[in-house]
Amino acid sequence: MGDNIIYVSDLDGTLLMDDGEISVYTRENLIRLLNAGVNFTVASARSIPSLQQLLHGIPFRLPVIEINGAFISDFATGKHLVINDMRTDLLETIYGYITGYNCMPFISTFNGDEDRLYYQTLPNDGMQWYFDNRRLAGDRRLCKVKRLQDVFVDDVVAFTVVNTRQQLINLATKMMADFADELQMHFFENPYSPPWYWLTIHDKKACKSVAIRELLSYGGFELKDLVVFGDNLNDVNMFKMSPRAVAVSNASDQIKKLATEVIGNSHEDSVIKYVMAAEGIAGS
Repeated sequence: MGDNIIYVSDLDGTLLMDDGEISVYTRENLIRLLNAGVNFTVASARSIPSLQQLLHGIPFRLPVIEINGAFISDFATGKHLVINDMRTDLLETIYGYITGYNCMPFISTFNGDEDRLYYQTLPNDGMQWYFDNRRLAGDRRLCKVKRLQDVFVDDVVAFTVVNTRQQLINLATKMMADFADELQMHFFENPYSPPWYWLTIHDKKACKSVAIRELLSYGGFELKDLVVFGDNLNDVNMFKMSPRAVAVSNASDQIKKLATEVIGNSHEDSVIKYVMAAEGIAGS
C-alpha cells in the first residue's frame, strides 16, 4: 500500500484466536512484517502487562494503545506516553453509582511510578476469575486495599465492574444515560468467562479514535494513511474515523455496517494475511 500506511488492529476477536491467544502463523509473520519496516500496532482493551505477556518477542516500534485508549505506551518498557485519566471530581460519584447498585469495581490507575489494579473484595466468581487470570499471569498491578476511595489520589483511568447481566444492566443503562457527555463506557459479556458481564468506565478521551489520532500525530502519519481492524463495539469510534475500516467476518453487525471491507474470520489469521497481501509479502 505504501511506506506511510499505518495498520492498527484490535486484539480479542480480531488479531487473536478464539482462545485469546496469538497463533504461531500470525506471530511469525507479524515479526516478519515489522522487521521489514511495516507500520503496525495494536489498540486493545487489555493493559500493558497483558499485552507484554501475550505478544512477547514481537518488536513493535510504534506505541501501543491500551485500556481502550486510556494509555498510549511504549511496548518494550511499558512507559506511558499519554495518560487519559478521569476527572478527579467525578470519581466519588462514579464509585457511589457502582456501590449503589450493589457492585464492587476493580480500579486501574497510574500512581506516578507504576500502574495499579486495585480491589477491595471479590464478591462473585466473575471478579474472582479476573483476579485469578491476572495473578496467574504475574500481573504486578494487583493490589488489595481496605478502602477503594483512598486510591483516588492516583491517576484513575478505568473502573471495571464484573457481575451478572441482570445485576449490571440497570447500572450500565443509568450510567450511560447520566454520563454520556463525560465518560466512555463498554458493556459486554466476557467471552473468556461466560456468563459474566463487564462494564468498563473511562474518561471521554480514553477511546480508540482519540488515541489513534494522537498516535498518528506522534508518528507523523496522516489520517489518509490509516487502516484499522476490529470486531466489536469498542471499535465503533475508530471505524467511524478511519478511511479504511476492515472488519473480520466474526465481527458484530454494527461493525460490519461501518466497515469499508469485510475479510475472513479471526481464527483464520485473516488480519495478518490481509496486511501481507497489501504489502506484497508472501506468507511463511
